[in-house]
Amino acid sequence: MTLPETVKVYALSTCPYCRRTKKLLDEQGISYEAVDVDLLEGEEQDRVLAEVERLTGKQSFPVVVTDAGVIVGHDEAKLRRALST
Repeated sequence: MTLPETVKVYALSTCPYCRRTKKLLDEQGISYEAVDVDLLEGEEQDRVLAEVERLTGKQSFPVVVTDAGVIVGHDEAKLRRALST
């Protein structure tokens, strides 16, 4: 399997779907940068929320950004496909 160069996860610390997504990535041995948006403050949180909205058209979590594209929500089949490219 060829791993994507970069994986970034925008999540909420309290979101069960976000935790499932991180767990799946961990189980697959995928390294990723995780940003728990609800733990950010002030302008940094505003900037990241704007980035999520730019990527997805809404503020919904989790958001996984890979070389293959952007996946919104915990969709295990899409995640596995995107991470196996």
